[in-house]
Amino acid sequence: MCIRVLQSASRSHGMLLAPQVDCYHSVKDTIYSYGALTLDGDEYIPFERYRGKTVLFVNYVGKELNALQDELRNQGVVVLGFPSNQFGKQEPGQNSEILPALKHVRPGGGFVPNFQLFQKGDVNGANEQKIFTFLKNACPPVAEEFGNPNKLFWEPLRNHDIKWNFEKFLVSPEGVPVMRWYHRTNISVVKNDIIAYLRQRVQHQEQADQ
Repeated sequence: MCIRVLQSASRSHGMLLAPQVDCYHSVKDTIYSYGALTLDGDEYIPFERYRGKTVLFVNYVGKELNALQDELRNQGVVVLGFPSNQFGKQEPGQNSEILPALKHVRPGGGFVPNFQLFQKGDVNGANEQKIFTFLKNACPPVAEEFGNPNKLFWEPLRNHDIKWNFEKFLVSPEGVPVMRWYHRTNISVVKNDIIAYLRQRVQHQEQADQ
Protein backbone atom coordinates (compact mmCIF):
# COMPACT_ATOMS: atom_id res chain seq x y z
CA MET A 1 0.00 0.00 0.00
CA CYS A 2 1.56 3.31 -1.08
CA ILE A 3 0.78 6.62 0.55
CA ARG A 4 1.86 9.89 -1.03
CA VAL A 5 5.03 11.41 0.38
CA LEU A 6 4.53 14.97 1.59
CA GLN A 7 6.61 17.16 -0.68
CA SER A 8 6.51 20.27 1.52
CA ALA A 9 9.98 19.83 2.94
CA SER A 10 11.23 22.99 4.59
CA ARG A 11 14.29 24.40 6.29
CA SER A 12 14.37 25.02 10.03
CA HIS A 13 17.54 26.59 11.40
CA GLY A 14 19.38 25.40 8.29
CA MET A 15 18.11 21.84 8.61
CA LEU A 16 16.20 20.27 5.73
CA LEU A 17 13.22 18.39 7.08
CA ALA A 18 9.98 16.79 5.91
CA PRO A 19 6.87 16.70 8.14
CA GLN A 20 6.18 13.15 6.94
CA VAL A 21 7.88 10.62 4.67
CA ASP A 22 6.86 7.28 3.23
CA CYS A 23 8.86 4.27 4.30
CA TYR A 24 10.75 2.19 1.78
CA HIS A 25 8.65 -0.20 -0.32
CA SER A 26 11.43 -2.82 -0.32
CA VAL A 27 11.10 -3.68 3.39
CA LYS A 28 10.92 -7.46 3.85
CA ASP A 29 10.72 -7.88 7.62
CA THR A 30 7.79 -6.97 9.90
CA ILE A 31 7.36 -5.81 13.49
CA TYR A 32 6.14 -9.31 14.28
CA SER A 33 9.78 -10.42 14.59
CA TYR A 34 10.16 -8.18 17.65
CA GLY A 35 8.68 -7.39 21.04
CA ALA A 36 9.35 -5.43 24.24
CA LEU A 37 8.90 -5.44 28.01
CA THR A 38 6.02 -3.48 29.49
CA LEU A 39 6.90 -0.46 31.62
CA ASP A 40 6.47 -2.39 34.87
CA GLY A 41 8.63 -5.23 33.56
CA ASP A 42 5.94 -7.80 34.28
CA GLU A 43 5.26 -8.87 30.71
CA TYR A 44 7.11 -9.30 27.45
CA ILE A 45 4.73 -8.38 24.64
CA PRO A 46 5.53 -9.83 21.21
CA PHE A 47 4.37 -7.38 18.56
CA GLU A 48 2.70 -10.32 16.87
CA ARG A 49 -0.10 -9.44 19.29
CA TYR A 50 -0.89 -6.41 17.11
CA ARG A 51 -1.27 -8.32 13.86
CA GLY A 52 -4.17 -6.80 11.94
CA LYS A 53 -3.87 -3.47 13.77
CA THR A 54 -2.46 -0.20 12.49
CA VAL A 55 0.28 0.59 15.02
CA LEU A 56 1.84 3.95 15.88
CA PHE A 57 5.26 3.75 17.56
CA VAL A 58 6.26 6.89 19.50
CA ASN A 59 9.43 7.47 21.50
CA TYR A 60 7.71 9.52 24.20
CA VAL A 61 4.45 9.99 26.11
CA GLY A 62 2.05 12.94 26.04
CA LYS A 63 -1.57 14.05 26.42
CA GLU A 64 -2.07 14.41 22.69
CA LEU A 65 -1.37 10.70 22.28
CA ASN A 66 -4.26 9.90 24.63
CA ALA A 67 -6.57 11.97 22.44
CA LEU A 68 -5.25 10.31 19.30
CA GLN A 69 -5.76 6.84 20.75
CA ASP A 70 -9.32 7.73 21.80
CA GLU A 71 -10.20 9.10 18.37
CA LEU A 72 -8.73 6.27 16.30
CA ARG A 73 -9.17 3.20 18.50
CA ASN A 74 -12.39 2.17 16.76
CA GLN A 75 -10.55 2.27 13.44
CA GLY A 76 -8.08 -0.34 14.64
CA VAL A 77 -5.24 2.03 15.55
CA VAL A 78 -2.98 1.15 18.48
CA VAL A 79 -0.51 3.63 20.02
CA LEU A 80 2.66 2.27 21.67
CA GLY A 81 4.91 4.51 23.79
CA PHE A 82 8.65 4.05 24.37
CA PRO A 83 10.27 6.47 26.86
CA SER A 84 13.91 7.36 26.20
CA ASN A 85 16.48 9.45 28.06
CA GLN A 86 18.69 10.13 25.03
CA PHE A 87 17.31 13.58 24.19
CA GLY A 88 18.30 16.28 26.64
CA LYS A 89 18.09 13.78 29.51
CA GLN A 90 14.34 14.44 29.63
CA GLU A 91 13.47 11.04 31.11
CA PRO A 92 16.03 10.51 33.91
CA GLY A 93 13.84 8.46 36.26
CA GLN A 94 13.60 4.72 36.70
CA ASN A 95 10.79 2.81 34.98
CA SER A 96 8.86 2.75 38.27
CA GLU A 97 9.01 6.56 38.44
CA ILE A 98 7.71 7.29 34.95
CA LEU A 99 3.96 6.88 35.54
CA PRO A 100 3.94 8.92 38.79
CA ALA A 101 5.95 11.66 37.03
CA LEU A 102 3.47 11.72 34.15
CA LYS A 103 0.55 11.91 36.57
CA HIS A 104 1.89 14.59 38.91
CA VAL A 105 4.70 16.49 37.13
CA ARG A 106 4.80 16.43 33.35
CA PRO A 107 2.25 16.75 31.92
CA GLY A 108 0.68 16.39 35.40
CA GLY A 109 -2.95 17.09 36.22
CA GLY A 110 -3.62 13.43 36.92
CA PHE A 111 -2.57 12.33 33.43
CA VAL A 112 -2.69 8.56 32.90
CA PRO A 113 -1.75 7.10 29.48
CA ASN A 114 -4.53 5.12 27.81
CA PHE A 115 -2.09 3.24 25.60
CA GLN A 116 0.61 0.64 26.20
CA LEU A 117 3.93 1.89 27.58
CA PHE A 118 7.14 -0.08 27.37
CA GLN A 119 10.31 0.10 29.41
CA LYS A 120 12.63 3.05 28.97
CA GLY A 121 15.44 2.30 26.56
CA ASP A 122 17.69 3.55 23.81
CA VAL A 123 16.23 4.30 20.39
CA ASN A 124 19.59 5.29 18.88
CA GLY A 125 23.20 4.23 19.22
CA ALA A 126 25.13 1.11 20.10
CA ASN A 127 22.50 -0.18 22.55
CA GLU A 128 19.34 0.80 20.67
CA GLN A 129 16.33 -1.48 20.87
CA LYS A 130 16.10 -3.82 17.89
CA ILE A 131 12.59 -2.67 17.01
CA PHE A 132 13.92 0.86 16.48
CA THR A 133 16.81 -0.39 14.39
CA PHE A 134 14.19 -1.99 12.17
CA LEU A 135 11.84 1.00 12.06
CA LYS A 136 14.61 3.51 11.31
CA ASN A 137 16.14 1.39 8.57
CA ALA A 138 12.70 0.90 7.02
CA CYS A 139 12.12 4.64 6.48
CA PRO A 140 14.08 7.64 5.19
CA PRO A 141 15.14 10.18 7.82
CA VAL A 142 12.83 13.15 8.31
CA ALA A 143 15.72 15.57 8.88
CA GLU A 144 19.20 15.81 7.41
CA GLU A 145 21.01 17.20 10.43
CA PHE A 146 21.10 16.73 14.17
CA GLY A 147 20.38 19.40 16.74
CA ASN A 148 22.64 20.50 19.59
CA PRO A 149 25.13 17.64 20.09
CA ASN A 150 25.37 18.52 23.79
CA LYS A 151 21.77 17.32 24.18
CA LEU A 152 22.17 14.05 22.28
CA PHE A 153 23.26 11.12 24.41
CA TRP A 154 24.29 8.29 22.11
CA GLU A 155 27.05 7.18 19.78
CA PRO A 156 27.59 6.78 16.92
CA LEU A 157 25.29 9.29 15.18
CA ARG A 158 23.69 7.84 12.05
CA ASN A 159 21.70 9.52 9.30
CA HIS A 160 18.55 7.46 9.94
CA ASP A 161 18.57 8.13 13.68
CA ILE A 162 15.60 9.58 15.53
CA LYS A 163 16.44 13.25 15.97
CA TRP A 164 14.35 14.01 19.10
CA ASN A 165 11.46 12.79 21.24
CA PHE A 166 8.07 12.42 19.54
CA GLU A 167 9.19 11.03 16.19
CA LYS A 168 6.49 8.65 15.09
CA PHE A 169 6.35 5.54 12.89
CA LEU A 170 3.12 4.11 11.46
CA VAL A 171 2.98 0.38 10.79
CA SER A 172 0.39 -1.29 8.57
CA PRO A 173 -1.95 -4.11 9.68
CA GLU A 174 0.51 -6.40 7.86
CA GLY A 175 3.31 -5.30 10.20
CA VAL A 176 5.23 -3.21 7.65
CA PRO A 177 6.32 0.40 8.37
CA VAL A 178 4.54 2.85 6.06
CA MET A 179 5.10 6.40 7.42
CA ARG A 180 7.47 8.39 9.60
CA TRP A 181 6.88 11.88 11.06
CA TYR A 182 9.25 14.62 12.15
CA HIS A 183 9.04 15.17 15.91
CA ARG A 184 7.60 18.69 15.61
CA THR A 185 4.82 17.72 13.21
CA ASN A 186 1.52 18.77 14.77
CA ILE A 187 -0.52 15.87 16.10
CA SER A 188 -3.51 17.02 14.00
CA VAL A 189 -1.40 16.51 10.87
CA VAL A 190 -0.40 13.06 12.08
CA LYS A 191 -4.05 12.18 12.76
CA ASN A 192 -5.16 13.39 9.33
CA ASP A 193 -2.37 11.45 7.63
CA ILE A 194 -3.41 8.27 9.46
CA ILE A 195 -7.07 8.77 8.58
CA ALA A 196 -6.16 9.34 4.92
CA TYR A 197 -4.07 6.18 4.98
CA LEU A 198 -6.91 4.13 6.47
CA ARG A 199 -9.37 5.50 3.90
CA GLN A 200 -7.01 4.66 1.09
CA ARG A 201 -6.73 1.10 2.37
CA VAL A 202 -10.53 0.79 2.35
CA GLN A 203 -10.73 2.17 -1.18
CA HIS A 204 -7.99 -0.16 -2.34
CA GLN A 205 -9.81 -3.15 -0.84
CA GLU A 206 -13.12 -2.11 -2.41
CA GLN A 207 -11.47 -1.87 -5.82
CA ALA A 208 -9.87 -5.27 -5.34
CA ASP A 209 -13.26 -6.79 -4.48
CA GLN A 210 -14.94 -5.49 -7.63
